[in-house]
Amino acid sequence: MSDITLETPEQLPKLVTHQRPLPSEPNIVGESPLHHADLDSIATQGPQVGGVHFCEHKLLGLLTLRCTPSSEQQSEITALLGVVLPMKPLTSVVNGDISVRWVGPDEWLIIVPGEQAFDIETRFFETLSGHFSLVNISGGSTVFDVSGDHVVDMLKKSIPVDLHIREFPVGKVVSTIFAKSGAIICRLGDNHFELVVRRSFADYLWLWIQDASREYGLVVKAT
Repeated sequence: MSDITLETPEQLPKLVTHQRPLPSEPNIVGESPLHHADLDSIATQGPQVGGVHFCEHKLLGLLTLRCTPSSEQQSEITALLGVVLPMKPLTSVVNGDISVRWVGPDEWLIIVPGEQAFDIETRFFETLSGHFSLVNISGGSTVFDVSGDHVVDMLKKSIPVDLHIREFPVGKVVSTIFAKSGAIICRLGDNHFELVVRRSFADYLWLWIQDASREYGLVVKAT
């Protein structure tokens, strides 16, 4: 005999058909993963002189695009973003607040102002032809900006990449290990870098940067 018993329709739990309506304009404010660190207060009350400068670009929009772009798709992407998709490995392009970074042979990271991310994502799906994948990773990542006379010295403690300007010129992008975590690093200037890091590692990496910058002096900049 089987131990399984069958329930009649009358015995099955009734589905909930009424839910409390959501507010039409929910008062939900996003917070960066370093919200608890109160970087703006540190920026005004902390040291103003040092060899490494740090700030977090909070709540930017980050989109991962994957495709093997045809000439038609490249034209459509240029029209959408105002930049030509960088096809050369490890390079990037910038147009105002929008940047696109080559991550792999068929993968690019698109960084836009946070309030524009959803609109750009929607327009991609409405207008881009052919096969492609576009994923909004804004909620899972954040962007660190590090600069200063000793920023290269600090980074040398953290990544296994040759940072000499000849090997790592301005505009170059690498995906690499950063302090036992991972980061997509772009050189914005001789002594200026931008790091895209996972949200879940942001606090750990902020602590790491503080420690690695101790001998040079760390200046926190407000955003």
